[in-house]
Amino acid sequence: MRSAGLLMYRKRHGKTEVFLVHPGGPYFRKRDEGSWSVPKGVIEGDEPPMERAVKEFAEETGRSVEDCGGGAELLDLGEVTQRSGKVVHAWAFAGDWPDGHEVVSNTFELEWPPHSGSRREFPEVDQGRFFDLEEARSRINGAQVAFLDRLVDELS
Repeated sequence: MRSAGLLMYRKRHGKTEVFLVHPGGPYFRKRDEGSWSVPKGVIEGDEPPMERAVKEFAEETGRSVEDCGGGAELLDLGEVTQRSGKVVHAWAFAGDWPDGHEVVSNTFELEWPPHSGSRREFPEVDQGRFFDLEEARSRINGAQVAFLDRLVDELS
């Protein structure tokens, strides 16, 4: 499976911060470290990965790249393979998130509780926020730490 996503970054008080999202739904409710991610989604058929990344950012956050002050320039951060085998391609852009603005994510349906026959709807993302690079390294999915390292290299 292949996914594509965007890593928004900003400079605050001389430090680089990155915007990560936390997955919604009952399985991640109490998980924090190693659970956060770049906003991303599965690439459909022969869809261009960058196009999917831009769409997923908007679907999972409720704001477009332009809404966040991002322009046309996207930095290619390459690919990583997560423990699940999923390959994720990411790009980075400089942007910001308005204070007090909540993430508004698309939803998915899941049988919950398991084997109950009852189906419930959950947000794909239940929160999003900026972290400095040190904290981001502990929060982000382990394979995606490489995106942080590559971003630092690109910005230096």
